[in-house]
Amino acid sequence: MKPVIRKATKRDSKAFLELLVGLANFEHLAPPDAGARRRITRDVFVNKKINLLLACVGESVVGYALYFYTYSSFLARPTLYLEDIFVLDEFRRRGVGKMLFLACVDEAVRRRCGRMEWAVLTWNEKAISFYEELGAKRLDEWYVYRLPSDVLGRLSSAADLHSQPD
Repeated sequence: MKPVIRKATKRDSKAFLELLVGLANFEHLAPPDAGARRRITRDVFVNKKINLLLACVGESVVGYALYFYTYSSFLARPTLYLEDIFVLDEFRRRGVGKMLFLACVDEAVRRRCGRMEWAVLTWNEKAISFYEELGAKRLDEWYVYRLPSDVLGRLSSAADLHSQPD
């Protein structure tokens, strides 16, 4: 059966959260806790802060792509940022990941983005090879930095907002 890529609906939240746990396991990370699961579900399906595409084979959801838009000041166009792309192991090497990725490319073109960006774990050689075979270029001149939430709270003048429940 051929995979179908479609936009997620709220009915898909349980299947999406199961895939998110699958990604955490693949990346050797702790899965999202209950609060994070509530927030991401709300941000995808209610607040529409992030976009979610699903790969389906029959009635089964077998993969997803989670993305949002940033902005390039020099291009004066949006950038599609691919936060996650994940396919269940038993459906890999069947073109599902490529279909999800190209659906994001189509979205970027449709939204007149100046580019598309994402990060890849340095140990994920299969993903690196996949992206480079498609023509993606690894940026050597940029470092990725991150401020974790505890540092955000310490640095922010609005730290009291950080401690409020979700």
